[in-house]
Amino acid sequence: MLENIDRIPSEMLEQLAEPHPLLEQLGSIQGLVTLSSATNSLRREPVDSFESLVRFLKVYQSRILLPLELPAIYRAHQHACRGETRELIALDVQIGKLPILKEFVSASHRVGSAQLARLKPLRYERLVQRYLQAVEQNQAQGWHTLVYGVTLALYSIPVRQGLMHYARQALGGFVHAATRPLQLSEVKTHETLDILCADLRPKLEALIASDKISSMRLK
Repeated sequence: MLENIDRIPSEMLEQLAEPHPLLEQLGSIQGLVTLSSATNSLRREPVDSFESLVRFLKVYQSRILLPLELPAIYRAHQHACRGETRELIALDVQIGKLPILKEFVSASHRVGSAQLARLKPLRYERLVQRYLQAVEQNQAQGWHTLVYGVTLALYSIPVRQGLMHYARQALGGFVHAATRPLQLSEVKTHETLDILCADLRPKLEALIASDKISSMRLK
């Protein structure tokens, strides 16, 4: 299944962009971290205007979303499809060594643990139970991106669809957080998010086609 991910006909892309009903039931990742925490992590200027918001979002895309978060989801999906628990836990530990994500640790653990707890009743899923045990024993962090990727695999949700849904939620969280402080209209908010996601889609396609989505930059 994963081997053919980059061969989906272009006419199916819009259909895949429509959120799967289960994705809407996952714990929300909007507002995972505050704008101030994210800007500190990226060493960016404060977001005090629409222009600075757009600059921040572009940096977030290029330094966290595309090189780190989406590959983490993709790799977790792969490990879950193959039943590779040790590899999943090793990936969890690897992500924890990334300094750029230090501002995300607490919130990611909170969201990831909540989502993982929802999977606990699936006692026949050994990977889920072992990963949950590792988190409970502090051998793994339970990153929300990894739990998200595992969930995609468990419920056979197309990984490309899941990646785009995650990206929209993540970007949308920051955009909506800035709506009131920057006095953005609802129309402006939706337009900004639509433009960002339209710009992201070809970058995601290129990432998948190059197979760079199977790795992460450790810096």
